[in-house]
Amino acid sequence: MRIAVVNWQDREHPQAGGAEIHLHEIFGRLARGGHEVTLLCGGWAGAPPSTELDGMRVIRAGTRGTFALRARGTWRREVAPSQPDVLVEDINKVPLFTPWWGARQVVGLVPHLFGATAFQELGAPAAAAVWLAERPLPWAYRGVPFQAISVSTADDLAERGIARERVTVIHPGIDHGTYTPDPAARSATPLVAYVGRLKRYKRVDLVIRAFAALAMPAARLEIAGSGDHRPALEALVRSLALDARVTFLGFVSDADKRALLRRAWALALASPKEGWGISNLEAAACGTPVVASDSPGLRESVRDGETGYLVPHGDVARLRDAIGRLCGDRALVERLGAQARRFAMTFSWERAARETEAHLARVARA
Repeated sequence: MRIAVVNWQDREHPQAGGAEIHLHEIFGRLARGGHEVTLLCGGWAGAPPSTELDGMRVIRAGTRGTFALRARGTWRREVAPSQPDVLVEDINKVPLFTPWWGARQVVGLVPHLFGATAFQELGAPAAAAVWLAERPLPWAYRGVPFQAISVSTADDLAERGIARERVTVIHPGIDHGTYTPDPAARSATPLVAYVGRLKRYKRVDLVIRAFAALAMPAARLEIAGSGDHRPALEALVRSLALDARVTFLGFVSDADKRALLRRAWALALASPKEGWGISNLEAAACGTPVVASDSPGLRESVRDGETGYLVPHGDVARLRDAIGRLCGDRALVERLGAQARRFAMTFSWERAARETEAHLARVARA
């Protein structure tokens, strides 16, 4: 097949995250499997206008701020002439309304939609713009098949008026060769980890407040990731007198992330909504249990009481108790970690790529 993929960013973008990992893991495999894959995305200051990544031809148009304005014109000039069999729009920010671009077939790939959570990250005008941009999905994408990465996202689409039978759920995978356990690497003293972007809507502040409430002076918290909310989180740490026990690692390499997940006693995530929670599965694959908000997406990547614990979102006391349960019992960490590893092994990028290939082939034949 000739497959065109449209996304706001590629994995080399400085602000790339889980959606970009998901895209490259799946469509890179399809490209290496013989399909012709072109990725149209936004760039950044100084970025090459085109490159090849994971076997895919990558065309960059504009920047994060201008991509929506330049995407359709670039599609028409540089991608459409090759007559792709299917155009896949990765709808993980503001929709680009690709059904109006004249492609043969369109598939909407949805990690998750922001909905009202946009108001937890952006100022009122920008949040309202994001919220309003998602409202036309049912009629602008009328008749378009969708691919969602979780049942939670599929249910969200259905609640917005998109027929549930048009939504195929294909869960993300995990790199089993990279994320493996190393019992000898586990920290000698309790260590809690956070891995992800430092954005306000991620609610890392809840993790910090729950950690501050632990009656365990020897416990430590390491926060890996970058983002514009870091100064506020650092100020919170100082206000709670946690400077000596909380470390901000900044952006970390895959190797350093794996090392952190291996030495942690628990990974903590407190988002109100995620598409899935790839970090949860990466921790699980390393044999580390997870404490997470019982939120859409996250509740599918953590099995409560089996691979970690789910707590009501925003309940700092329950979050503290769940983290404390693990930090106070090394044997419990190892037992839940072993179960988490078995759970993670049921997900693979190879399976996700095969199922995506089959889904796109059905759409292309339609």
